[in-house]
Amino acid sequence: MDEDTRAELGAIRQSIDNIDAALVHLLAERFKATQRVGKLKAERGLPPSDPDREAKQIARLRALALDAQLDPAFAEKWFNFVVAEVIHHHEQLRDTGAISTQP
Repeated sequence: MDEDTRAELGAIRQSIDNIDAALVHLLAERFKATQRVGKLKAERGLPPSDPDREAKQIARLRALALDAQLDPAFAEKWFNFVVAEVIHHHEQLRDTGAISTQP
């Protein structure tokens, strides 16, 4: 690989690394907020999941993905993955009053 290509790849990969770091921090903030939701749900005896809210969010995120030129199916898969983890946390809060951060 020539030096120009190596340098260009390095710069692009640094941007990717920065974006990944930002995503991790954003996800951490998102989970802090959903933990507050889970605590409130547990205190008030509400179910861990909210299918109506999830359906609205999927529709909203699919539209955002289209606007951003991102595959809406991918955005939905990402959301479903995150929501499954959130529901798991909400179930833990309901059942034990605490969230385990261990895998």
